[in-house]
Amino acid sequence: MMVCMNQSGRNNSDREELHAVVHGRVQGVGFRYFVVERALALGLRGFARNSNSGDVEVVAQGPHPTLERLLSLIRQGPSSAHVTEVTTTWRQPTEHFSGFHVRW
Repeated sequence: MMVCMNQSGRNNSDREELHAVVHGRVQGVGFRYFVVERALALGLRGFARNSNSGDVEVVAQGPHPTLERLLSLIRQGPSSAHVTEVTTTWRQPTEHFSGFHVRW
């Protein structure tokens, strides 16, 4: 794949989007707030929200290495959670987020 670079050496594909669905005991244990805190510290944008199935959905945008770091943290979760599986999808961002928030 060919990518056009601007003069600073950066390109629009520097920003990726991670979509993760976190399975296990992840609701009612502060998991969303854990994700928001870590994502903000990493300078990422996006959201975390509970799903009706008992999982937590995370959408995060930023540089791939930083998203990988967040994914590593998500797989651990806060001490009160028990993560059994994280399913991920990598894609190009289609929506612009400002900050990182809990969605309801």
